[in-house]
Amino acid sequence: MIEREKIGELLSQYDLDNLTIGAVASHSALDTFDGAAEEGFPTLAVCKKGRERTYAHYFRSRRKNGVLYQGCVDQAWVFDSFREILAEEQQERLRRQNVLFIPNRSFTSYCDLGEIEERFAVPMFGSRNLLRTEERSEERDYYWLLEKEGLPFPEKISSPEDIDELCIVKLHHAVKKLERGFFTCSSYREYREKAEVLLRQGVITEGDLARARIERYIIGPVFNFDFFYSPLNRELELLGIDWRFETSLDGHVRLPAQQQLSLSPRQQIPEYTVCGHNSATLRESQLEKAFALGERYVQATQKHYDYGVIGPFCLQTCLDKDLRFYIYDVAPRIGGGTNVHMSVGHPYGNTLWRKRVSTGRRIAMEVRMAVEEGRLDELVS
Repeated sequence: MIEREKIGELLSQYDLDNLTIGAVASHSALDTFDGAAEEGFPTLAVCKKGRERTYAHYFRSRRKNGVLYQGCVDQAWVFDSFREILAEEQQERLRRQNVLFIPNRSFTSYCDLGEIEERFAVPMFGSRNLLRTEERSEERDYYWLLEKEGLPFPEKISSPEDIDELCIVKLHHAVKKLERGFFTCSSYREYREKAEVLLRQGVITEGDLARARIERYIIGPVFNFDFFYSPLNRELELLGIDWRFETSLDGHVRLPAQQQLSLSPRQQIPEYTVCGHNSATLRESQLEKAFALGERYVQATQKHYDYGVIGPFCLQTCLDKDLRFYIYDVAPRIGGGTNVHMSVGHPYGNTLWRKRVSTGRRIAMEVRMAVEEGRLDELVS
């Protein structure tokens, strides 16, 4: 892991009056860029060829007499692969432009995580040392942390033969590597039947199936809590809540039960590919429970991972019939659903700050405050 002292040395060479906010142009990058633009920072999108027009054309910044009136992307660097941003010459370009890099899931998925940890010598806003906890194949993943500190999560089923009620099998999609090959089942027989179908269809692989995590299924609504922990004021903030649209699951639930039962074998098992998000609020009597989960997670990261979580993170939860929360996924960086409140903010962030505050804008606000107080080194790793 690159030492924070080295990152601090690189940061000391930056022109802090001319910082640029940069990110891989995918996932929740538009929220990052929109928020930066709201706070007056120029922006840099690291794009992949064939996917660049969203950033280089449709949302490019337009100014009149120096005043931004449209868009939020000032620069779009286009590469054949996102991984090219890890090259030494590209890192030097980033540093010359005083770029603070905002890691998102696409960055850690398309770029080698080991390279990010060891050789990406660019100041990153957030916790470099927590990014690997998102990988479920790691020994010290977020499940390890949740269990270590007694945070609630769905019960793990050790073996498929032990499935005795509705469970979810978590593994990667064989073709869409960033997506899910998840499926549900209520018995070992159903597990084998569905697995065989998905294997024949090429949705999953035998290797991934053998490594899959099986959990008891929590029947209830999903709430993804978009939190922000500020090292400057040492406070936790709930900025927003989102939930996901997933294909083809959402198509299945729109069908009457009789129609679902009549689907062909190829259509019967839904896929869980995330294709969008929507905004949500939580019944006010449950908000303190949500904050308690966030605070316990922050404390856990500070206890086990040196400087702990910095800035945005997302706890993805289910709520059961007895109003008990279970954390089923953790994003130790900006979440995937924060675009739902870009530009307009979100009721919780807006209520707290008395203005429109999305996750992207909150990041930029923290950077601005840190520069003014001479504490930017506390936000980067």
